[in-house]
Amino acid sequence: MLFIVIILAVILLIAGFEMLLVLGIPALATKMIFYGSMPDLAFIQKTLGGINHTTLLAIPFFIFAAHLMGSGQIAGRLTGLVRALVGHARGGMGYTVIGGSMAFGSVSGSAPATVAAMGRMVYPEMRSVGFSEKFSLGLLVASAETAILIPPSITLIIYGWMTGSSIGRLFAGGLAVGLVLGLAFAILVKLEAKRNGVKSFQRTTSGEKLKAFKDAGWSLGMPVIILGGIYGGIFTPTEAAAVSVVYAILIEAFIYKNLGFAKLVEITERSAISTATIFILLAMGGVLSFFITLAQVPTHISDFLTSIDAGVITFLLAVNVCFLIAGMFIDPNSALLILVPPLFPVAMALGIDPIHFGMIVTLNIGMGMITPPFGLDIFVASSTLNKPVMSIIKGVWPFVIANIIVLMIITYVPSISLFIPNLIFGP
Repeated sequence: MLFIVIILAVILLIAGFEMLLVLGIPALATKMIFYGSMPDLAFIQKTLGGINHTTLLAIPFFIFAAHLMGSGQIAGRLTGLVRALVGHARGGMGYTVIGGSMAFGSVSGSAPATVAAMGRMVYPEMRSVGFSEKFSLGLLVASAETAILIPPSITLIIYGWMTGSSIGRLFAGGLAVGLVLGLAFAILVKLEAKRNGVKSFQRTTSGEKLKAFKDAGWSLGMPVIILGGIYGGIFTPTEAAAVSVVYAILIEAFIYKNLGFAKLVEITERSAISTATIFILLAMGGVLSFFITLAQVPTHISDFLTSIDAGVITFLLAVNVCFLIAGMFIDPNSALLILVPPLFPVAMALGIDPIHFGMIVTLNIGMGMITPPFGLDIFVASSTLNKPVMSIIKGVWPFVIANIIVLMIITYVPSISLFIPNLIFGP
């Protein structure tokens, strides 16, 4: 059954069908061919029931918050604060891009939204201080990847919903992995700045830093509310998402005075379209996952690995290869929906921690978003900055290599992913 599903999905993908059909048609075909006795009503209920989950309520709220930030001043003020703190170092604008992407990701959870918002703000400044076009584009696209690791991450929310894993622990693990990835990118910035003599900004005085903190004060409230509320046990992730939207509207409308009614309606419409797209994919992927589980595909995979005496190391290597290939051709949520259902039970059978496995999966998905030929963030950057796709692809390769190195470290050193979750929530 799995072979037929994969072949059909690949044919639809090559033919240029929308992803909802790439997932939905194989699901419908599986029902008709293998489970014809299932009532149509049951199939519909399974499709809609899969997304009827309170955990998923966080997704539309975080998408809304991301659009509010990107269209307002919150993101710009957070980035300005980062530049005031690190801009004086050689290559400081590169560090600003990394830190700004993390800051934006800490309240949006969306890599494409981070690319769009950060690109418009910082690309001209990166070029003005001496970074090459190729490196500037590569860094912008790659740094946005941290947004799906630094909490709140929409990808981690979906993974937690699919596997029943703790969202709080996943967020804590994502914070650690995101910082490691950001450090790897910072090393590349340092090397590039030294090689090409990139200029730095003038060192800011204590007064200027204090002013930057003051200007970003209300903006800093967003990550404080989200992360502090979740880790402090005040909010659930879903509640934190709702509060972040209310906070963003109040700050943009009444403090920064940058949000009128007409603009709010426009942002709401764009957020609704983005949310509908994701939830349709979740519904189609959920029913496909149901059939994969019903056909005992995870058991067959586990039996095969046992028959060839494959251990944890071999399995995780295979997982990385599968996600790397999938990420080159399909969007991240679809890769998650297709590959996690058959692989997660096998990982649990091998004794792999679900949080550690989630970090491996999410880092792979992030790398897929910047990997040619169809990395999603590459096309978002091309559209946002009006740059040729090939120019961006040429710039991402050093960051893909850095990604692979970090991925290998995270894969085979579980303590990196588990240190903060265990520190906050206990082993």
